[in-house]
Formats: sequence, structure tokens, C-alpha cells
Amino acid sequence: MEPEVRSRKSEVGRRKPEVRRRKTEAGSQMTEVRSRKSEDGRRKLIEVIMKFKFENLIIWQKAMDFGEDIYQLSKKFPKEEIYNLTSQIRRAVDSVALNISEGSTGQSNLEYKRFIGLATLSLAEVVTCLHKAFRRKYISEAEFNEHYEYAFNLMNMMVAFKKKIN
Repeated sequence: MEPEVRSRKSEVGRRKPEVRRRKTEAGSQMTEVRSRKSEDGRRKLIEVIMKFKFENLIIWQKAMDFGEDIYQLSKKFPKEEIYNLTSQIRRAVDSVALNISEGSTGQSNLEYKRFIGLATLSLAEVVTCLHKAFRRKYISEAEFNEHYEYAFNLMNMMVAFKKKIN
């Protein structure tokens, strides 16, 4: 049986790794196809088995993608912001995925909801940092709108996910 292949694209335009679902003797297993440079400089594809349950969560995958996008965006901030806004937005966006993963590791449902709530608060902090960066003219209006919309969609997904936890 052929694996189901799902290619993802970030709303901010970068191509994301393919995620495949394979049938194994033990059941269904998620894998991610990543591109790596080999020693001779050529690109090769490797397939990584996703073992932790949070790795299969779309909100975690989107939070990871958003983290990388914000990291790249924050490289444009001026050097005098390295210990202020740059550091703050990077720590806040990393905290989103970190709280999603931490909450999923065998906690009670009440604890899981609490960690999803913390991830949501961190995402709100990222949005505030985006507003600050836009007001200080570190990012363009188009960049602000693009990342704001991505954060808004992710926030809605996280709120819906939290409501589904019994």
C-alpha cells in the first residue's frame, strides 16, 4: 500500500517537509521527509520517524514552522534590539511549541489544557512583539499582516484543540 503523502506550505511561503503516514505491522506511523546536504554538497532526502505524539499534532507542526519564520523575520531587527525585542519575540515563539509538547507528555487532561493555555498566552506575546516591530518600522506592513494572520489562525486552532481535550 502506498503511503499517504501530505506536502505542507507555510502561509509565509517556504516549502515545508512532507509528512507521510505508513501502515506498519504495529499500526499507523507518521514520518517526516527532510532534505539534508550530503558530504558532496548534494541534497538528499531522509525520512524521520515521528515517535512522540505531539509531533503528529498539526498545532505543534504549525508552531514549529511559525517559530522558524519569526526567527528569520527577527534577523532584520536592528542590533540594539538583540537583548530586547529580538530576544523576547524568539523566546515567546519558541515557548508556543515547547508548551504544546510539554503538555502532551502524559499529563492529566487538566494539566494538558493548562499547557495549551500557556502556549496561547505565548502566541499573544508574539503578536504584541509583531505590533512593536511594526510600530518601530523594523518590518513592513505586508510582513506584519502575513505573520499576524498566521498567528490568528494558529490561535484559533489552539483554542479549538483545547476545547476538545476532555
